[in-house]
Amino acid sequence: MKCGAGIDTRDIEEMYINIDPIQAGGRLTADAMKAAIAFGDGYSVCDNCLKPFRLDYIKKPPIAQFHADLAAWLNMDAVRVVPGARRGFQAVASTYVGKGDPVIVTALAHYTEFMAVEAAGGIPLEIPKDAKNHITPDAAAEKIEAVIREHSRTPPLLFVDHVDYQFGNVHDVAGIAKVAHQYDIPVLINGAYSVGIMPVDGRALGADFVVGSGHKSMAAPAPSGLIATTNEHAKEVFRTTEAKGDVTGRTFGIKEVEMMGCTLMGVTVVGMMASFPHVRERVKNWESEVAYSQAVTDALLSIDGTKVLSDYPRRHTLTRVDTRGSFDLVAREHKKRGYFLSSELKRRGITGIIPGSTRIWKYNTFGLTAKQIRHVGEAFVEVARESGLNII
Repeated sequence: MKCGAGIDTRDIEEMYINIDPIQAGGRLTADAMKAAIAFGDGYSVCDNCLKPFRLDYIKKPPIAQFHADLAAWLNMDAVRVVPGARRGFQAVASTYVGKGDPVIVTALAHYTEFMAVEAAGGIPLEIPKDAKNHITPDAAAEKIEAVIREHSRTPPLLFVDHVDYQFGNVHDVAGIAKVAHQYDIPVLINGAYSVGIMPVDGRALGADFVVGSGHKSMAAPAPSGLIATTNEHAKEVFRTTEAKGDVTGRTFGIKEVEMMGCTLMGVTVVGMMASFPHVRERVKNWESEVAYSQAVTDALLSIDGTKVLSDYPRRHTLTRVDTRGSFDLVAREHKKRGYFLSSELKRRGITGIIPGSTRIWKYNTFGLTAKQIRHVGEAFVEVARESGLNII
């Protein structure tokens, strides 16, 4: 089937078990798919946009209520939806970071955090990770002290990932936030891999800002995300325009500068809204999701030579493994080289591992059923056994 213009219809989710590390939490719900069809036109949500002509004031569809619900759900005071987590980083950085300002990030930070700091003119400086691939409060304190000594000023902002994208490790962000607040440094928690798939309480974490990704973890169309904050910071990061045309005298009401007026329109915001009731419920099943992740991890560990580079036991569904001592040994002699693994998995109805990866790679089991989890674990073991690898 074709979508038109030579575009093949995508059937990955219908035809395969998808363990792609960045796609698992973004699968649309049936309600979001219906919303995508109904609100696919670019400005579809603007049918009932009345004064003051701003997205978060629209009552039909209930976008205003959605903003309030998101804030309550995250235990924060104010929320705006944005075109992806990166735009949340950008909004905060452009508000608080000036040219030459030292800004604390971490050795496990996503590249978009660096870019947000760079775009604002700041200098990103990393908290090092420890031997277990964790960012600790002690390391944060040491880095803050070092930055203050070197730059003779306190960093205006600290970014830290709740769950990092490299290992899927859950970090002590509450402890790190406590340290940062002792220096009066606001803390932005990157929840791209937590908001929407596991319980997140912004206040309990000590967050000044919580940024989430709709298309990564909230079963929403791309690009979508959110930024949540406290009343203390809302008036700054959600400041309204004061611009006035020097010729026309035009002003622009209460449009918010960092949001560029309005943010998500049409399918992105309504798809995010349609999935929200499901997302709100699914985070309550987080312990089951982690148990499923553990089951696949244990199946991989039963293959002699395989190592898990993420925390063990697992605390998240995103996992990084090292199969240089197992599947990569097979790849060296196989006619398909490293592509044999993804090919064998696809033959068994599983996709999502980057083709050619047999050394160090990631997978994400989020959203799979118990039956699918069993099949994935058994498939890895079966491929290993058929390839002549030892099963412990």
